[in-house]
Amino acid sequence: MAALSDSKIWEPLFIAIGVSALLLGGFRARAFVVCLVLSLVIASQVTGLLKSAVDRHRPKQVEKVRMVQLQRTRPAFVTLFKKPTIRFSDSSDRNRSGPAFPSGHVTTNSVIAVFCTLFYRRLGWLYWFVAVAVGYSRIYLGAHWPSDVIATFFLAGGEALLLLGLFELIWRSAGRKWMPPVFAHHHSLIVGHASSLQSDSQARGSRHSL
Repeated sequence: MAALSDSKIWEPLFIAIGVSALLLGGFRARAFVVCLVLSLVIASQVTGLLKSAVDRHRPKQVEKVRMVQLQRTRPAFVTLFKKPTIRFSDSSDRNRSGPAFPSGHVTTNSVIAVFCTLFYRRLGWLYWFVAVAVGYSRIYLGAHWPSDVIATFFLAGGEALLLLGLFELIWRSAGRKWMPPVFAHHHSLIVGHASSLQSDSQARGSRHSL
């Protein structure tokens, strides 16, 4: 649970995947990475503002809960092979973390899950298992109340859909004007190649005529 919540362990993996997609991927992979990074930056700012506005205490700040602390290692993933420290929260934990709602961890992983689902529908939805596991880990570690996690899933999902809709509108306007050769093949950020869409529609039309 502690490892799931420790973003430093997984950051190198996500960075490697993102850089690989930008350098080796096609239009959809690059659009996915660019839109996702922009959305995560915006969502993190919204999360910070909401945390300050709501100012809800975390479980470990108001009652005694189990704390699981990983050992600090370099590189960070080596901590997976070290025995964690387990203790109960005390007065020293009350000022170590900011407000509880919304959850930054759940926001990040929910946004990623929405983008994976919409850009890569066949397998992308599987990332929701990761998002749910991270959300549960935040409850398990006493960092968030269950209501924090559940509400953040809906909030972050809505944010992701709104931002992706905005990016889609921007692309359809700016892409047609500034990059017509690319736009001719990719009318949408999340829908496949234009020629493949045309062939699919023609195939469906022929089946209907039969």
